[in-house]
Formats: sequence, C-alpha cells, structure tokens
Amino acid sequence: MSDVRRPTCPSPPSPPAGAQRPAPPEAATRLTPPDRSGSPSLHGYLVIDKPAGWTSFDVVARARRLLGEKRIGHAGTLDPAATGVLPLAVGMATKTLEFLNDASKTYLAEVTFGVETDSHDIEGRVTRTTGSEEVTADAVETALRRFRGPGQQVPPMHAAIKVGGQKLYDLARRGEEIPRSPRPVTIHVLEMLEWDPPVATLLVDCSKGTYIRALARDLGAARGTGAYLSNLVRLRAGPFHLCQAITIDELTRIELPWAWPWVAVHPDIPVQTWPALVLDEDASRCWRQGSPIPAACKGKVLGPIRVYDTAGD
Repeated sequence: MSDVRRPTCPSPPSPPAGAQRPAPPEAATRLTPPDRSGSPSLHGYLVIDKPAGWTSFDVVARARRLLGEKRIGHAGTLDPAATGVLPLAVGMATKTLEFLNDASKTYLAEVTFGVETDSHDIEGRVTRTTGSEEVTADAVETALRRFRGPGQQVPPMHAAIKVGGQKLYDLARRGEEIPRSPRPVTIHVLEMLEWDPPVATLLVDCSKGTYIRALARDLGAARGTGAYLSNLVRLRAGPFHLCQAITIDELTRIELPWAWPWVAVHPDIPVQTWPALVLDEDASRCWRQGSPIPAACKGKVLGPIRVYDTAGD
C-alpha cells in the first residue's frame, strides 16, 4: 500500500474537444471479477473519468466487479449527463471518505441562454424558450460578478438532498415542486473562457453543495432570458484532478493486482495536510491492539495526525 502513486499535477487540463463518449453501462459487456486467490488486497483511491450516460453508482458497481472488492464508495455524486472526475475509495480507503465531505470542486460548464428546462440541465424537458439575441459577452460578464464569492443558492428540485424526509428528485419525478430554503455556497472562481452565442463556457471553482445547474438557472434569470446547463465536466474534486483519471475501458485492461501501485492513489490523500507520525514496530503493535499512542511519540503536536508503521502502512 505504501508504494501507490501520489498526485503530481498542480492543475487540471481542459478536456479534449470532440472526444468520443463511451456507451452507457447497459450496452457494455459484463466482465468476470479477477481471481483473487493469493492476491494482495487492493486499497487506495481510483480517479475515474466518468463517462456520460452512467450514474455514479454504475461506476461503483462496475469497479466492484472488475476489482473483486465490495468495499468501494465514491466521493461526490456526478449526474449521469456529466463527465469527469469521480474518485472511488477502494478497500481501507473507504475509511477516509468522510474527510472529503467538505472538499471543494472545479468544473468546466457550458451554459446555454434562451432556453429553460425543468431540471435546469440538458436532461430536462424544455419549459420555455426566448430570444437570446440581446445576450452579449459583456452582459454575461456583468451577470457573473453577482455570483462570485459567498452567497445563497436555492437547490434545484432535481437534487438528492432531502426536504421533510423526501429526496427532492423523487418529488420532481412525480411532477411536484416544493419550497426550498437557500443554502450557503461560495464560488471562488467564476470566469468565462469562451462566448459562442448563445453558449458561455465557464470555469467554476466552488464549495461543497454548489449546484452548477442552479448557477445556470440563476444566470439565465439574471439576464431575463432563461438558461440551462448544456454540458458539465468535473475537472477536480478535492485533491483529485482530471489529469490523474483513467477511463472505465482503461480499468478493464489493467493487470491487477500487479498494476495497482501505478493506478491507485494512497488512502491517506484526504488527510495529507495533517502532521505525520511513524511508529516503530513495538509502538505499532501496541497501537493496533488498542493502546493509546504515548505522549512522548506525539511530542507537541495537537489535533488530528496521520499514523504509519515503518512499512508506510
């Protein structure tokens, strides 16, 4: 586990233009899980480039079959139409998923003005069309200023959050709409990279809980024309970047478990900012048996720490 690679890319690249999207999961061939007899367990994070048409759970289910490992979870749901970074925690890495709950994220978003859908994205039913001839690059730039920094955002009805014990998207599928309270969000970066009327390509870096489809909705309302999210690529989720990601097809061709150190990220990546403590053999054995770490070992370090044995585990 100590040999798995750590991320080195400082920033995510833009996705390639015109890239072919894989077929949805129902069209893919089922694969037989690998023979794990005598094989070491797989622990760490896989950074998957989620294909369009797959749910986040589709990706988890495929990884479970390919890896022969039931303990797999994901960090941050991506809508089926979206692509990009979906971190999968495998094995013991699932114990560190909770430390990614507050992770910020970065997106490349295409917002189309002059059209509204009931879900505020490309998967929804068109509910309104208007002329967008008066929407200019300067007008969009002016609207963007209102949404930078801390603010309040009303979640869309097509969301997994619960209100009154019911998930919003379950209500939305039944054609119901209920009042939702605004939630605090922070948009650290909101820049327009390209204007190809009526589509604005935006770079968005935001706090947890920010809905990009809701941002598209609000931008359309600000301009009076309506707008919807016509494409979304997640470039970063916490410490995981698109330049680290592998596709599902690439995962099927990896020779496991031997190639694991070259494709996985160490389970400790969510807590890399914590101080590290390496215990000798005796101290490691005592700690694994439930004894507290001696104060002399921790020194003057306060707060949470990362603990390893001399093998790096």
